[in-house]
Parts: sequence; structure tokens; C-alpha cells
Amino acid sequence: MFIETAGPATGIAPAGPAGLPANRRPKRRALSPYLYILPAVVLLLVWTYWPLGQTVNLSFNDWNLIPTKPKQYVDVQKYAKVLSLPELHQALINTGLYILAFLGISVALPLVFALLSRKVQGKARTAYQALIFVPFLITPVASSAIWRWLFAPEGGTIPAIAAALGAPMGNVFRDPDSSMIAVIVIVGWQMLGFGVLVVSAGLAGISPDYAAAASIDGASGRQITWRIIIPLLSPSLVFLSLMTILLSAQWTYPIIDLVTQGGPGNSSTNIYYLLYQFGFRNFDAGLSSAAGTLFFLGFGLIALVFVELSERLSFYDN
Repeated sequence: MFIETAGPATGIAPAGPAGLPANRRPKRRALSPYLYILPAVVLLLVWTYWPLGQTVNLSFNDWNLIPTKPKQYVDVQKYAKVLSLPELHQALINTGLYILAFLGISVALPLVFALLSRKVQGKARTAYQALIFVPFLITPVASSAIWRWLFAPEGGTIPAIAAALGAPMGNVFRDPDSSMIAVIVIVGWQMLGFGVLVVSAGLAGISPDYAAAASIDGASGRQITWRIIIPLLSPSLVFLSLMTILLSAQWTYPIIDLVTQGGPGNSSTNIYYLLYQFGFRNFDAGLSSAAGTLFFLGFGLIALVFVELSERLSFYDN
């Protein structure tokens, strides 16, 4: 009879291949995944949550951005002031109008163009998608310069064509009735390609077997599109809708700053440009921070509700 022994009774666990006690190796393995994400967490804390905390802190203080002048604690006075400003109400209305317009341009139109691109075959399809996506690669500064030249009241291509057709136009960027439309046209022209790219990626992930099976069962092309393709595209469409709601103000900010400066009479401003005006034109860091905190909470609530709805509305083929 043989008796197995675990080693000398020294009270020390046998060493593993790496020279570490065996009871320490599982702990090291448990920490390894966290070490991989540690750099990303550190960057997130430094570049996102630390500035966010500073913004919340500034919202309770009165400060004009001069380093030599100390901050003065004013409790919630900045929040009360920003909520009473008519400029905020106008910016919120304009932001809502921008969102509604871009839901059509960045969600509905990309769906149409992506579905049409499926009928184009070969290299022509690649060229078709590239032509739509190219405006997205142009910087806002360059696109603003191009559109200002096209809409120039004196010598601009578009006013010249309009005048030839018997519909003369003035300076669209200085007209309260057309300044917002001009911003929507410029930004929509740029963001259309992003939407087409997302929808095309969603279409590429749909197996053609579904359409083939439905076609064998007698389904028409329209029925396949509405009852199979579009439901399977719901994750992509929900993603585009969420990005449009959350980022419309960010997309329009550089164009507003470059072509309209929020005017005339705040007719084309939005909440992002309003923050810029509060902070860097009026030099009121507390007011700008209070408005930014309110917008952060509002958009955060919208994102939470939208994510919850997306889990219920999205349809997956698995």
C-alpha cells in the first residue's frame, strides 16, 4: 500500500511554475482583466468625470474666469438665473427643431439611400456610397467657407440661380426666417453620409436567406422591405436616432459659430452655443456651468429612457 503525501509539512504552499505559491496565482488571474481596462478608466476619470465635477462645483460660484479673482459661493442663484433667461428658452426651442429636422435627414434619408444603393451593383455601388460619405470627411470650417461662398448675396452661385428663376434671395445667414434652415442644410449635407454608413453596415449584417425564403413564399419586394429588412435594421435605426438626439446640438455648434453666430436675434442659436456665449463672451463661468449641468442631467435622462426603449423596440434575428 502506498501513501501519497503533499510535501513537507512546512506550512508553505508548493510553488507554481512562475515561482509563486499556488494559492496566489488565482488572485493574480482575477486582477488581470482589470489591469487591461485600467488605462481607459484613468483617461475617462481625467478627461470626463474630473471636468464634470469641476463644472458642477463652478455652477455654485460666481467667477469671471480671471485667475487672480477668487470664486464667490452663491448657492443656487446661477441655476435660478439661467432658468429665467429668455435666451435659454429660445435655445431649447431651436435645439428641439434641430433634432426634429436631423431625425429626418440623419435617419429617414439614410435609410432610403442605403436601400437604393442595394440596387446598384459592382464598383458603381462603392462609388455611389463614397460620394454620399465624402461630405462627412470635410471639416466644418471648410464646409462653412464653401457654403458662405455659394450663398453670398453678391456673386454667389445659389442666389444667382434663384434670381434667374425669378425668386431672388438676400443674405440667408442674416435673415431670421432662413438662418436656421441654412444651418440645417449645411449640417444635414455633412451628416447624411454618416447615417448612410451606419445603415449600410446594418444591411450588410442581415442574412439574404430571410429575403430569399420570403420570396419563395410569395412575398413582394415591398413586403420584404417593410416586414423583414426594416425590423432587422431596428438596432441601427435606434442607434442613429439616439445619436441624433444627443449630438444634434454638437453637430450644429461649429456651423452656427462660423456662419450665423447664433443670430440674427438668437434665431439660429442652440444650447451649446448659448454655453459658449455665457462662458466666453459674458465671462460668467458660474452661469455657463449651471446651464451645462442642467443640460447634462436632461440629456442623461433622455439617454436612459431611450436606451430602455431601445431594448424593447429593437428586433434581432437571434
